[in-house]
Amino acid sequence: MAKFPDDGGRTNLASCLVATAFLLLVVAAAAAALFVLFRPRDPEIQVSAVRLPGFAAANGTLRFTFDQYASVRNPNRAAFSHYDSTLQLGYAGNQVGFMFIPAGQIAGGRTQYMAASFAVDSFPLAAVPPAPGGTVEVDSRMRVKGRVRVLRFFTHHVKAVADCRVRVSSADGSVLGFRC
Repeated sequence: MAKFPDDGGRTNLASCLVATAFLLLVVAAAAAALFVLFRPRDPEIQVSAVRLPGFAAANGTLRFTFDQYASVRNPNRAAFSHYDSTLQLGYAGNQVGFMFIPAGQIAGGRTQYMAASFAVDSFPLAAVPPAPGGTVEVDSRMRVKGRVRVLRFFTHHVKAVADCRVRVSSADGSVLGFRC
C-alpha cells in the first residue's frame, strides 16, 4: 500500500489565506458601496424671489423691509439637521440687516422652502453714490450650516451659501433684478 505525504497543514493554511482574502475583498467592496451611496454632500440653496415692501427713501437715507424666499434641497440620503444659519444684508461693504434662521431638519432627498423677512433700519446712501439710472445695489448672503449623520454613526458637517446681488430702484423700492 502506497503512502501519500502528509500535506494537510499546507492545504489548511492555503484555505485560510484564500478565505481571509475573500473576506477582505467583500469588506472593501461593501465599504466602497456605502461611501458611494451615502457620501455626504452639501445642501443646495436656490433663491426664488426678493421683495422690498415698506420702502422709504428720504434725506439721503434708505429704510425698508427685506423679504427673501428660498428653497434648500438636501441631496443626501440621510436627514440634514441645520443650525447656526443666518441671512445677512449688506450695502457698500457694511452690514445693514441680519437675521438668524431657526434650526430645523430636512429629510433625505427633500426640499424645504424658507421665507425670511426683517426690517432694515435707515442707513445713509452717501457712502456710495447710487448706480446709474437711480438704482441701489444690496448684497444678500444666506448661509445654512448643519450636519448629516450617515448610518447613524458617522457625522459630517456640511454648509451651503447663496450670495445674491439685488438691484433696487431708489425711487419706489421695486426690485429690478437679482443675481445669485
